[in-house]
Amino acid sequence: MNGTATIAALLERFGTTFAEEAGIALRDEPAPLFQLLVLCKLLGARIGTPQAVEAMRGVLDAGWTTPQHLANSSWRQRVTVLNRNGYARYDESTATRLGELVELLEERWHGDLRRLHDAAAGDVAELQRLLQEFNGIGPVGAAIFLREAQGVWRDVRPFLDRRALTAAARLGLPDDPARLARLVDGDDLPRLAAALIRVDRARAYDEVRSAGSD
Repeated sequence: MNGTATIAALLERFGTTFAEEAGIALRDEPAPLFQLLVLCKLLGARIGTPQAVEAMRGVLDAGWTTPQHLANSSWRQRVTVLNRNGYARYDESTATRLGELVELLEERWHGDLRRLHDAAAGDVAELQRLLQEFNGIGPVGAAIFLREAQGVWRDVRPFLDRRALTAAARLGLPDDPARLARLVDGDDLPRLAAALIRVDRARAYDEVRSAGSD
């Protein structure tokens, strides 16, 4: 099986990042990085990805696109938006944690996750630790954040966690981050990481293998 063809098939079918799906235009700027953090908090709960993405769209539609905007919302408003956008199971606890998240972001990082990035000084493990200081962001949420943020934080590259690498191996691709990363342009690493997670969730390995062998 041709690795390049497999990668092409994988990206074509599953290469939408979770930020893109949620309507976040990711840039190395405070607002989109904050939006990604909120999305990761929503995705980190034991709820389906479609529901979490729908909830994130609801957050954006409500105008809570910056830490300041979210901080100005009430707990009841957050519950209402989450409930209305498919997140009813966790709406009340998530409304509380979103308030706590933005509080820490403002107090420690002055609303700017680039400060957190700078504080880690290129240490990915430290980045993961700092991200997990936000209530509701655990190892899964931190991994999602870094898989996506490597598009704008080049010193994180290549960030391909164990789940992504396991999926790569099942497709006959390298399960070493550096070797796997060489098969795509650096700017496509977030798409590759997302595609590997998506193909695993869909159990669509045979579909991608077949397309890659055409």
